[in-house]
Amino acid sequence: MKVAVKMALSLAVALGFLTLALAEDKKEVTLKGTMVCGKCTLKICPKCTNVLQVEEGGKTVNYFIEDKGGKAPYHKAICPKDATQKAEITGTVSTKDGKKWIKPAKDGVKISE
Repeated sequence: MKVAVKMALSLAVALGFLTLALAEDKKEVTLKGTMVCGKCTLKICPKCTNVLQVEEGGKTVNYFIEDKGGKAPYHKAICPKDATQKAEITGTVSTKDGKKWIKPAKDGVKISE
């Protein structure tokens, strides 16, 4: 019985540390770059997807935007082939399937005129 209690407590402590580590990864960041269409311009997505290209360490890094894709209000400005728009996005970054994603905060997408 004592062994089971010790194991349960150890598991609870480990889960607590894991939760804290994951919570730290969810910090809000602001990225500035060029927004393009993942399908029409980059040809790397099966359907219209908003992608923010950011220069990091001399390389262009694609951040896929978790939004309404082609139905997002700012998509029309970038969807014609090779159209781009300067943008600033504030949100939380994650990695899925080897790709970087950013989930914008409310009113977190700002398009430069």
